Amino acid sequence: MMSGRKNFLAIMLTALALFIGGAGFSHAAAQVRIDITQGNTNPMPIAVPDYIASDPSTQGLAADLTMVVMANLERSGLFKPIDQRAYVQKLETIHEKPRFADWRLINAKILVAGEVVPLPDGRIQVNTRLWDVTANQQLASIGFKTPPENWRRSAHKVSDFIYKTITGEDGYFDTRVVFVGESGPKTNRVKRLMIMDQDGANPVPLTDGLDYDVLTPRFSPTQQQITYMALFDDRPAQVYLFNIETGEQESIGTYRGMTFAPRFSPDGQQVVMSFERGGNTEIAVMDLRTRKIRQLTNNPAIDTSPSMSPDGDYITFSSDRGGSQQIYVMNANGSNQKRITFGEGRYGTPVWSPRGDLIAFTRQYQGRFYIGVIRPDGSGERLLTESYLDEGPTWSPNGRVIMFFRENRPGGPVSLWSIDLTGKNLRRVPTPGESSDPAWSPLLN
Repeated sequence: MMSGRKNFLAIMLTALALFIGGAGFSHAAAQVRIDITQGNTNPMPIAVPDYIASDPSTQGLAADLTMVVMANLERSGLFKPIDQRAYVQKLETIHEKPRFADWRLINAKILVAGEVVPLPDGRIQVNTRLWDVTANQQLASIGFKTPPENWRRSAHKVSDFIYKTITGEDGYFDTRVVFVGESGPKTNRVKRLMIMDQDGANPVPLTDGLDYDVLTPRFSPTQQQITYMALFDDRPAQVYLFNIETGEQESIGTYRGMTFAPRFSPDGQQVVMSFERGGNTEIAVMDLRTRKIRQLTNNPAIDTSPSMSPDGDYITFSSDRGGSQQIYVMNANGSNQKRITFGEGRYGTPVWSPRGDLIAFTRQYQGRFYIGVIRPDGSGERLLTESYLDEGPTWSPNGRVIMFFRENRPGGPVSLWSIDLTGKNLRRVPTPGESSDPAWSPLLN
């Protein structure tokens, strides 16, 4: 597999690279606002006409960009794009005020006006203006230059701009998801590492699945790097670091009986992990610069699946030291270990939100699986999903959406799903074939 690194790099550079320059942004005091902290369930009507192509050469690209923006906004659950067939006014330019009365007729609260302009150097310029239809005024505008082949990522950046303008918080559309692509019979699965845009577009394999199976990939919060566990037929499991930009990967250790792959610390300089020592599984932290490991727990029970808080001060993990598997929180140095869940059933795979306010988890109870959230002090537990098998929660970088994998029935296909914190916006995430173990990237630069 290593011999294919150059081919991999070429694919990644073509599919994922984006160089944006000359960005500009302006903003006015917003008169319309979605308060996403209140569990909004009524999507805001928004009009997104096709981006105007100033040259016939960009007409198809402009229409495709528009469709991706509309799909992103609709999928968030916060916006309801209005059918373009209902539009009264056809925008001819974005540089004049629209006829607001025409947009109020179709109940639009926000109007997105955009254009795609070809540049002499071969790039395109994408310009977007947001209009508050009720207040008859512009909310904000943005413009940037990019190679035309990166139109899809441009659409994600526009979507993030709209999301932040209306909600006041960063979006999550210009991100990627790494996951395990599964194929073959259940008794002889091939599991390879894959990566795609957050909406399922541009799936690319990172490993071929021939030499080893991949488990529990995790993104670095500071760079385009992944850590994952590799399972071999004839030798112990190994933990790898994979650099997405170069295709380089290296082993950071071999661990017999390791339960879960490491997760990065918020600064990307350490990984916190569970490992087996003397027949017992404990939590430890590794310094990636020195490769030195420091053990944090010392308990005859099984301590697994650690995740560090975004400020780096605390670690959550699961343990059966209380008789059943539950979730615990401790200081980053291993002190002050406290149990925070006390419900019936088993709690596992806790993952700290990037906002620091919640911990997502998997709960197993009476033959059903749930994805839930709880505050770090143990209060406010809420269950968001339920099925035959829901596992592996991962957070969007703004801490508002959780992705996970699901098996609806015994032996059924495994697929990726997402749910927002309201618990009412459940969506299947398209992938090429069966998929598990998703991990969400930070916002791209």
